[in-house]
Amino acid sequence: MSEWSILQRLERWYFAESDGVWEHERVIQIETLDNPGWRVDIPLSDTSLQSRSFERVEINRTKDDWIHAWVQDDSWHGACGPLNLTEALALFLSWADA
Repeated sequence: MSEWSILQRLERWYFAESDGVWEHERVIQIETLDNPGWRVDIPLSDTSLQSRSFERVEINRTKDDWIHAWVQDDSWHGACGPLNLTEALALFLSWADA
C-alpha cells in the first residue's frame, strides 16, 4: 500500500466524520518527536470510533523502528520511529475501518 493511499484514507475518514461542528472543535495533530520520531493524536469524541475498544500496541523492533499506539481521553494516540509514520497511520485506519 502506498503512502498516498494511506493519506487518502485518512482524508476520507476525516471528511466522513466532519459534520459542520466536529471539525471546528477537534484537531488532528501530527508532530515530530525529538528522539527522532513522530506523534499522532486523533480525537475520537463524537465520531463513530468514540466507544470502540482499542488494544494498546507496542512494537519495538530497533531504536529507530518502533510504534506505540493507544486510546486515552477520547483520543487515539500513536508514537513511532522516524520512518514509521505511514505504518502508524495504517494501524489507526485498519482499526477505524474494521
